[in-house]
Amino acid sequence: MTPSSAASGVENVLRILEGRWKLVILFHLFGGKVLRFSDLERAIPAISQKMLIQQLRQMEADGIVRRIVHHQVPPKVEYCLTDWGQALCPALDALLKWAAQKEPAEGSLGS
Repeated sequence: MTPSSAASGVENVLRILEGRWKLVILFHLFGGKVLRFSDLERAIPAISQKMLIQQLRQMEADGIVRRIVHHQVPPKVEYCLTDWGQALCPALDALLKWAAQKEPAEGSLGS
């Protein structure tokens, strides 16, 4: 991989994961969990219904999340990670470990 192709690859990954809520949604679905839309709403109370729908649709279009529709009354919609989405777990875990190694004297993560 060249520096240019690596940078382009990183840009593509960041585009897929960008958005305030995508990583939060991912962490709730890791481990093979299958959650109803209402379960995700309760698990992430600060997100609006519109934003949750938008983020889930983008993640579904990118192949990270699978939407399962049960045709019944009332309708039941569940979400889970695809195998590719689940494969993000070790990478995100590595990022968390990397961030935890930062020296406290260097300032907080947000600064």
